[in-house]
Order: sequence, then C-alpha cells, then structure tokens
Amino acid sequence: MRQATLKLKMYAPNVNVVNNPRGALFFGMLWFTAGLAVLYVVFLGNMVFNIVERRALETEARTLMSQVGDLELTYLSMSSSLDLNFSYAMGFKEAKANFATRHPSLGLGPKENSNEI
Repeated sequence: MRQATLKLKMYAPNVNVVNNPRGALFFGMLWFTAGLAVLYVVFLGNMVFNIVERRALETEARTLMSQVGDLELTYLSMSSSLDLNFSYAMGFKEAKANFATRHPSLGLGPKENSNEI
C-alpha cells in the first residue's frame, strides 16, 4: 500500500498538469495576448514609418513649390520681353484670319424675324 501511495504521489502532479483544462486556457490566453502585442508593435511601427514618410514628402513638396515659383518668375520675365520684332526674327509670320460664314440661303440658322426662344 505504501508503494502505491508513493507511486500515486509521484505520478499525480504530472497527470494533473496534462489533464488540467485551466492550464490550457491560461496558455491559450497567453499566446493570444502575445499575438496582440506583436500586432500592436507592427501597427505602431507602420504608423511611425508613415509619419516620417509624410514629413519627407511635405519637405519635398515645399521644395517643388519653390522651384515652380522660380520658374513662373522666369516665365513672366521672359514673356514681358517678347514683342513683334523678336517673333519676326525667330521666323514667325503674321497669320491671315479666315472665318467660316453661314449662307442664309441654306436655312441652317434661326429665322431672322422669329421671336422664339
């Protein structure tokens, strides 16, 4: 009897750990919490990366806006120096304007004496 009691005391803690549903629930909750912590770190790192990237893009946008302003100023200064003699020197000619006219005999337009809207 004493040997059976010793065996039971030796094997009982091992059986209790294996068949204990509270231990499995505890470890399941521990893994779930660890997974949530990993997701939190991933999302937080992603947000920080996006903030840094946005600030870099804002700096680049300010630089590009400055360059656009300089180009607009250059354009305005160059366009004020253009005149007819300069265009003739560049090979441009004055164009004759040809306009399309509508013949009243075709009846395509509204009647001259009608008051319709």
